[in-house]
Amino acid sequence: MEKYRVKPGTKIKLADFDASDKSEFSGDKKEALAEVKALTDAMDELQEKLFAESTRAVLFVLQAMDTGGKDGTIRRVFGHLNPQGCHVASFKAPTSLELAHDYLWRISAALPRKGEIGIFNRSQYEDVLVVRVHNLVPKEVWEKRYDQINNFEKMLTDEGTTIVKFYLHISKDEQKKRLEARIQDPTKRWKFNPADLKERELWDEYEKAYEAVLSKTSTEYAPWYIVPANRKWYRDWVVAHVAHDTLKALDPQYPQPDEDFSNIVIE
Repeated sequence: MEKYRVKPGTKIKLADFDASDKSEFSGDKKEALAEVKALTDAMDELQEKLFAESTRAVLFVLQAMDTGGKDGTIRRVFGHLNPQGCHVASFKAPTSLELAHDYLWRISAALPRKGEIGIFNRSQYEDVLVVRVHNLVPKEVWEKRYDQINNFEKMLTDEGTTIVKFYLHISKDEQKKRLEARIQDPTKRWKFNPADLKERELWDEYEKAYEAVLSKTSTEYAPWYIVPANRKWYRDWVVAHVAHDTLKALDPQYPQPDEDFSNIVIE
């Protein structure tokens, strides 16, 4: 999956990335879904070991344009994990309490504990995305946040949290199709919000904001992956591979007891 990893210091132009790419998989959709199932089954065992070990944590961050597929990715790639050791945090518009603190306060409160996997549906990056596009704070304020976030993530990794970030990359045409599907399908209509159309008008501004995020905050310790997401099955295949490989590289182990239990007899 190195093809999709953003190397530190790379200047990103999203127009250079094909949102419909599926070049890393030669099979068909059915084969890909079977592979995703095998990867998620393996992740389940790795998660149990991570939870038992309880010395490290993992954080997966998901960002995307509206309709980019964050919810679907969480459901299909991470939905099988034991909720005792896996927590999803969604970040919407900040509350009055959250606004009374620094912008990372609510992020810190949602971080996974040691032994847990955390999944962020949106994240600290909203404060250099929505905030920037809608001019909610002056440029001199949000411009400093790239370095602040990098330093924050470096502190977390130094303290034992592995961080991997996914940008689910869809095209504007694909977003149009998905918004239309929400209107036409009664089972999806609840997802549609007329405000989404206002946000769609800001596509170019959001794209520039994402390019800055991907260029400035992909680091060796907390990398970004630009995931082609027009094809949902391929999106899930890429994310499942990266997530599985991340957990496997940690090589969590069941802890061994401090004492010898061989002479214990339970009657």
